[in-house]
Amino acid sequence: MTSQASTIAPYGAWPSTISAERVAAGAVPMSALMLGGTDGNDIFWLAGRAAEAGRNTLLRYHGVATQELTPAPFNVRSRVHEYGGGAYVVDGETVYFTHFKDNCVYRMPAGEAPVQVTQAGQQRFADFALDRARNRLIAVRELHGEDAHAQPANTICAIGLDAAAGVETVLVQGADFYSSPRLSPDGRSLAWLSWDHPRMPWQGTTLWLADFNADGTLSTPKRIAGGAEESICQPEWSPDNLLHFVSDRSGWWNLYRLCRDRQRTEGLCPMEAEFATPHWTFGNSMYGFRSAAEIICTYIDKGVSRLARLLPGSGKLECIANPYEEIRELRVANGYIAMLAGGPTIPMELARIDFTEEGVEILAQSIDDLPDEANLSIPDSISYASNGRTAHAFYYPPRNQDVQAPTGSKPPVIVIGHGGPTGMTVNTLNLKTQYWTSRGFGVLDVNYGGSTGFGRAYRDLLKGQWGIVDVEDCVNGARALVERGLADGDRLIIRGSSAGGLTTLCALTFHDVFKAGASYYGVSDLKGLDQDSHKFESHYNEYLIAPKAQADAVYAQRSPINHTDKLSRPMIFFQGLDDKVVPPQQSEMMVAALKKRGIPVEYVELEGEGHGFRKAENIIRTLEAELRFYQNIFKLNHA
Repeated sequence: MTSQASTIAPYGAWPSTISAERVAAGAVPMSALMLGGTDGNDIFWLAGRAAEAGRNTLLRYHGVATQELTPAPFNVRSRVHEYGGGAYVVDGETVYFTHFKDNCVYRMPAGEAPVQVTQAGQQRFADFALDRARNRLIAVRELHGEDAHAQPANTICAIGLDAAAGVETVLVQGADFYSSPRLSPDGRSLAWLSWDHPRMPWQGTTLWLADFNADGTLSTPKRIAGGAEESICQPEWSPDNLLHFVSDRSGWWNLYRLCRDRQRTEGLCPMEAEFATPHWTFGNSMYGFRSAAEIICTYIDKGVSRLARLLPGSGKLECIANPYEEIRELRVANGYIAMLAGGPTIPMELARIDFTEEGVEILAQSIDDLPDEANLSIPDSISYASNGRTAHAFYYPPRNQDVQAPTGSKPPVIVIGHGGPTGMTVNTLNLKTQYWTSRGFGVLDVNYGGSTGFGRAYRDLLKGQWGIVDVEDCVNGARALVERGLADGDRLIIRGSSAGGLTTLCALTFHDVFKAGASYYGVSDLKGLDQDSHKFESHYNEYLIAPKAQADAVYAQRSPINHTDKLSRPMIFFQGLDDKVVPPQQSEMMVAALKKRGIPVEYVELEGEGHGFRKAENIIRTLEAELRFYQNIFKLNHA
């Protein structure tokens, strides 16, 4: 705390200039980075528009100016696997994209209005690749039937662009899931990934390769790598037609390539670091080629991203200086690197690093109106003991240069369990976190056992242990802060969204450390989640909880909805009524049970919102409601 602080106020009741309106206006989601244009030097990306019901619009940086390419109501967003991604591809000056409302593919030449390519129907598309030699797109297709309860059929298909425009031809089928169709630079071969139930892609995937026949069909596919216990990610071709990929066969997601004889693969730079992230969405890019002899890559070391130059011939890895600690995506051109990246005092931004110049050029930021850095809480990366293992987290102390707490008092702390649960929390500047710290709350953002970024063994700690290991690591993280004198043990809060909502509910139900909680579209009934889940996650619980033969007994034991008699802490629930991943009844059952027992509970339901809230008014509403709830529960003075 600075010596200039002029106001004394209790922790949790500090006045702050970081309002909910500022959070909603400032946090522009940025994703799906791509290069294109006539010379390949234009940079494209998607930006979320909270003020426009959360639609994704396509932006293009050309020369020194940024232009918006897709006018409202176009929403560049895919619904394949429900989580989407890979919603567009660039061919010189022409963009092909899928529109969220009708799931159709559109063609948009430079300066012209989008023109529909595919016919309306039950199909969805993602992860496009351009097959210029045959004048078509290749994409992952998810075909839904009239029966809403039947699982859709996933394939890799070609979409004609010439006289057969819009005609869909299946190229690969038979597996439950597909991703990453990638054409070789010479146009002769196609690589792709597949996997089957009950696996998720970070458990086991297979990399395939096939050559094209004269009629555009594929020859018999050859398995290159992967299987039931090996996760393959991001296949890419080098400029000289060598297939590269990321595999966790060593226990870490590292880079490999297929040798020129196509008979064996070789590791390029074995190390205890992660060169990939889980395939929740399509189109992820963590490495690219400056030339056939040089790869530019990012990897995660102990939860923090590094940028490097890799020489495949020697395996030499050279760090590239940059100010970021999270590099979410990168694309590589001959002369520069484009990245979506951020850090503790840097919001997610589009950055360009030129190979011939020093420094970083900032092309766009997710937050235009940045708070004074003196009011920003800078996280500490901490590790602590948790039931015989080591857990990891970022701790954000309360910080506001204009306010200080009464001498001798300790702050309430909000512990956050991230979603996924196979996900990862990062330390990029997030106004939602600063909303709390600037008001005198501490925040502990936990990378519990099961998180990515720490190798497969750490990721597999959650196998059969969801609702146990994640909860223990959140509970023990809170206890560690109390022991270190950083938190008030009587004002510990836990909050989480989606899978983090289950962590929240289990922590409040089966442990007595936390005094209140907030669940954002959280899971309360594991059996109900199985029954209502979409195809992508319909067998996920077999890994996280138990195989189906043993599932019912374990579900009953671990689902908070079956143990509401043990839950006596106040809670607030937030739920999108259009959520297809965690349906509203998951929250509604818990709210009804708590009301019946007379436990203080609030329920905020949001029309037109799905799995995650995109509308500005709802971001504001939920933050303000959550703050009031905590202040009322802990009797903090507030306006």
